[in-house]
This record gives sequence, structure tokens and C-alpha cells, in this order.
Amino acid sequence: MAKITVDTQNCKGCLLCVAACPRGLIKKDERLNKKGFNPVKCVDAAQCSGCCLCAVICPDCCIEVYKENT
Repeated sequence: MAKITVDTQNCKGCLLCVAACPRGLIKKDERLNKKGFNPVKCVDAAQCSGCCLCAVICPDCCIEVYKENT
């Protein structure tokens, strides 16, 4: 299982990570950040495989993926 953290205040809502997620777990948040953008959020972290494609494609390095020890 993996954990995804998003730096919502620096996310500009480009949605590249949404397109990159093979499981469709990242969606646009309805709330605005301080810069007026809709950041992204992980909707079901329990289903995340930890592939890190979202973090790799993020141009602003706003996503970090951690694999949890079991």
C-alpha cells in the first residue's frame, strides 16, 4: 500500500497527474488554493500501487508517494 501527499498550495491544477494515474485515483479538488487554482487530491489511497507516475510527471514537484511498511 502507498500513501500520496499533495502540496495543495503549490499545485496549479495542470491535471497531468490525473492523466498519468493508471488507476484513476487522482481527481481535481473542488476547493481553491491560495493562488486560485483547483489542486488535485487522491480519492482512494488504499488502492494506490505506489507506481509514482503522478509524482514523476508533476512539473512543480507537488506530489510525493510513500510506500508504507506492512
